[in-house]
Amino acid sequence: MFLTALLRRNRIPGRQWIGKHRRPRPVSFQAKQNTVRRLETEAENQYWLSTPCLSAEQEHGHAAARRAAAFRAIRAAGQARFPRHRVLVDQLSHLNVAKKWS
Repeated sequence: MFLTALLRRNRIPGRQWIGKHRRPRPVSFQAKQNTVRRLETEAENQYWLSTPCLSAEQEHGHAAARRAAAFRAIRAAGQARFPRHRVLVDQLSHLNVAKKWS
């Protein structure tokens, strides 16, 4: 049987879509078009990344104030969900009405 398959050259061993000897998928026009479009987009991205708007000195720390403000806002929003701290003096202040033991 293997000899027949070898001589006829039209059988794909195993599963036809996976493995070492798989059936090659036909490349459609749309697949070629998508690949060309993706490569053009990547080339454009490379162009824009190769010419930065800011120098290295200008870029260093340019968003520090904005990041700090955003962090403070996130921290304040997180603290707003919790109740205020309770102090033992506030809890037991009703006992301090009259000091008659002195």
